[in-house]
Amino acid sequence: MKMFLIVYCDAADEAVIDFFKKGGLKAYTKMREVRGEGVDTEPKLGTHCWPGKNNALFIAAEDDEVSRIKEAILAIRKSHPRSGVKGFVLPMDESV
Repeated sequence: MKMFLIVYCDAADEAVIDFFKKGGLKAYTKMREVRGEGVDTEPKLGTHCWPGKNNALFIAAEDDEVSRIKEAILAIRKSHPRSGVKGFVLPMDESV
């Protein structure tokens, strides 16, 4: 199993969630208004100087779903290049 952490601009929330749901995603955990700095986009710190916020999705995936989710992340990045979508794949030993 793998755990995906997907971070993206809050302004793209509806498009990102719709994209995953149309692709068959049934379960996820969303954290709203996360802040941070990356290397490919401007900082999103929710301040006057660095406005904007991100959201983060956690998606637990069985091994046979991993490539499909990776492809979805790449497709979102291509169709919404300003959304700052970044995906991280983490090991997941089990779900209890």
